[in-house]
Amino acid sequence: MNAIDRVLRARDKDRPKITDYIDNVFTDFFQQKGDYLGKDDKSIYGGIALFHGRPVTVIGHRKGNSVEENIDCNFGMPGPEGYRKALRLMKQAEKFGRPIITFVDTPGAYPGLEAEMFGQAQAIAENLAGMSALKVPVISIVTGEGSSGGALGIAVANRVYMLENAIYSVLSPEGFASILWHDSARRDEAAEVMKLTAQDLLEFGVIDGIISERGCGLSVVKEEDNINPFNRLFTRIDKQIAAALKEFDGMSGQELAAERFNKFRKMDERFLTETSQVRMGNI
Repeated sequence: MNAIDRVLRARDKDRPKITDYIDNVFTDFFQQKGDYLGKDDKSIYGGIALFHGRPVTVIGHRKGNSVEENIDCNFGMPGPEGYRKALRLMKQAEKFGRPIITFVDTPGAYPGLEAEMFGQAQAIAENLAGMSALKVPVISIVTGEGSSGGALGIAVANRVYMLENAIYSVLSPEGFASILWHDSARRDEAAEVMKLTAQDLLEFGVIDGIISERGCGLSVVKEEDNINPFNRLFTRIDKQIAAALKEFDGMSGQELAAERFNKFRKMDERFLTETSQVRMGNI
């Protein structure tokens, strides 16, 4: 598949949602709500669960399975209250030594006037800073769309993985085409230029691995004779999380925070180096 094919797969309304991953990868989930300032943003879903008997905090963007649910969850586009809720849950996880697992699937943070009035940019910035210093393991999995700061607001992690047909980018192909060429219809071309597929990002060192979707089906999670066609996918995600957590066992909180900080710092240094070479005509 080319890039736009994967974009469309990532947006497939019938792909598993955060509730599917929680129900099939974790047990004993207890949902936590609210940002402690007066509102619960339903587009961020999270709480405490057990992963093979180990307490963890699970957080993810939430989209619905119907038009009504999508509207209720604002189509997976959080406002500042959602990011404040996510950071609250992460700080609680740090206090009690629980690893944090996040599932990313959003077209971006909500760009509405109300969100801007109530501190959207500040809320995301505080999440980036707060996650950088967390002294517990953080594992992020991009399961569908991972667009803009809306995605990064819960994805500053020690390990970042992507599903095979997920995308991860600074904005949507339509937005990119509109800005660069003033023509959103050139989204197919934009998708190729943006290098937003899991395969591209693994090559660039932005992510740490790709979780295969092969043999799992690519659309709705259907129950047929009590067999869930996505069971293979849930099993692969389970194994990936287990392997990552094992890797961090024995590391101190300071070491975990430093490892995460250095991971993202290296990306910045590589970008600056390549940008300088382009300007000098070496690339």
